[in-house]
Formats: sequence, C-alpha cells, structure tokens
Amino acid sequence: MAEKTIPILPCRTLQPVLDFYTALGFEVTYRQKSPNPYAVVERGGIELQFFAVRQHEPAASLGTCYVLTDDVDGLHASFRAGLKAAYGRIPTRGLPRIGPLRDMAYGVRQFLVSDPGGNCVRVGQPLDAGPREARAPEETFARALHHALLLADSKDDPAGAAKVVDRVLRLEDERPTPVQLVRLLVLRADVAGRLGDDGTKAAALARAAAVRLTAGERESAGDDLARLAELRG
Repeated sequence: MAEKTIPILPCRTLQPVLDFYTALGFEVTYRQKSPNPYAVVERGGIELQFFAVRQHEPAASLGTCYVLTDDVDGLHASFRAGLKAAYGRIPTRGLPRIGPLRDMAYGVRQFLVSDPGGNCVRVGQPLDAGPREARAPEETFARALHHALLLADSKDDPAGAAKVVDRVLRLEDERPTPVQLVRLLVLRADVAGRLGDDGTKAAALARAAAVRLTAGERESAGDDLARLAELRG
C-alpha cells in the first residue's frame, strides 16, 4: 500500500477547532469524548487529527504541518469564503486566522492557516521552476522581503517584520523597484494592522496605492495589489 502521513495536533478543547475546520469545508469523520478527547477531520485527500489537553496554550503552540496541493489558489479562495460565511468576516490576525497567498523565494506558492488551537497549517503548491534551496536572495530588497515574510508568517513575529521593512526603506543609497516597493509597503501595512498600529497601516497603504506601475508590473504584483485592496477595504 502507499504510505501516508497524518499529523496529530494539540488543542485545549476540540469543539472550537472542529467548528473552524468545518468552516473550511472539512468533515468530522471521527470523534471520541473519553477517556481522551480526540477527533479526525478530512477534506479530499487532507486528513488532520487532534487531541485535547487542558494545559495546552494555543498562543504558544508549535503544532504545524504542511499540505501540498495542485490548486493552492482554489483552496485559499474556498477557505476564505467558508470563514466569511461562518464568522461573518475573514479573520487575519489573532487566533484563528488565515494569511495571504504569496510566492515564496524557496519555490512554492503558499498561505498559512492558524486554527483556534494555535496550530499552523501551511498550504502550498510548487512553482513551475520547482522547489529551490531555502537561501535568502542576495539583492538588498529581495532579501529584506524574504526575511520579513518569514518573520511575519512563519515565525508570527510582526514586530520583527516591521523592523526589517522599516530599516530597508530608510536606505538612502539604494532604491527598490516599483514592484518591490509595493510589496514592502503592503507587508508593512499588514503587520502594522496585526500590531494595532492603525496610523502606520494607513500611511503605508496610501503610499503603496500611489506607486505607479506598468501593466507588466501590475501583473507581477497581483497578489500584493489584491492584498492592498483588501486591507484598504
């Protein structure tokens, strides 16, 4: 038989976690209340299992897994629609939350979902060029974006990401390309929102919206422009 790996992730109580994954389109296929609370959710070929521990602290959880798909855009859109229908909004900070869709320097297009138990499910699709070595780019602004994105999403450190972006935008002897500038400013607005810094968020969004882009540049920055519109809305 073909091998299959199934992550088993912690939570404090099962119901909020099950409600969250149900909103994402998963089905609860098994639930055990005693002696140990345990549950299984499935959606297509994705299976996740959960166990409840009273002492678990969601904000400090290190639970994570990676889901590979051949339709990351479709899953992202479906998850967002399900969350909006269930919660009346799309949660983008705190727990639970769903992150933006991004092309990463290491060769995948991905987004992150964090459930009420604090578990981070990374959903990704290899880019056409295939996975690449996870090494930071050499160019100044590409390198800053690489590190800031890792801090903002993978490490859940928006304050650290803000410092990286602020530092590179203060450089006087180098200037980012228009696309890089938009990406940096949208990311700065995003993390400012997570930090409750509405003034910085508004200023970064206004500055990003004012950047002039050619048609080709707009296509290249498509994900960031969509995020810009969402943050401004």
